[in-house]
Amino acid sequence: MPGQMLCPLCGAQSCQPFHRDHRREYRRCAVCALISVAPQYLPSSEDEKAEYDLHQNTPDDAGYRRFLSRLFLPLSQRLSPASRGLDFGSGPGPTLSVMFEEAGHSMALFDPFYAPDVGSLAETYDFVTATEVVEHLHHPKVDLDRLWARLRPGGWLGLMTKLALDADAFARWHYKEDLTHVCFFSRATFFWLAQRWSAELTFVGQDVILLRRPM
Repeated sequence: MPGQMLCPLCGAQSCQPFHRDHRREYRRCAVCALISVAPQYLPSSEDEKAEYDLHQNTPDDAGYRRFLSRLFLPLSQRLSPASRGLDFGSGPGPTLSVMFEEAGHSMALFDPFYAPDVGSLAETYDFVTATEVVEHLHHPKVDLDRLWARLRPGGWLGLMTKLALDADAFARWHYKEDLTHVCFFSRATFFWLAQRWSAELTFVGQDVILLRRPM
């Protein structure tokens, strides 16, 4: 079928036209509900890094700490003392990892641009975090399965990302205007993912998702 593309999350050949603007076309998967752009709209590594280099977030920024607390607080309440975690996509100014270390946990970092130590992806952890990351993933199935595999039994995957709503809301949504945002998750997508992983799923507020690996 002309224009058919495989869903980058579930692999199904079921992506249907969902929205189009003056820059990109978006498809929605009928199986897992992921909204994604076609491969020709994926930014280059150089363009991605140029965008991320503009971020000025640091542990000294109280506002940024408050933002990250939306994930930090509910996740830290679920952790045992002195847990070990991985912050995936830590960015140019790692801050969430500092907050967990201040709370008595130990942290490893991975970021393809700023902390590219693949050794951290070979270890196992009590928890893994990814804040404002999953919407940037070009290969979400590969990356999310890799993170899930790094969790010990009973471990937590803590995500922060804006959740897509219906087509009308998507058409007005500022979140899609960032060209490094290439896949958009909804509650339905996370329900699908939780079922696939046999995970416990918790939504906190509007943009925090916690998934727990079975014991």
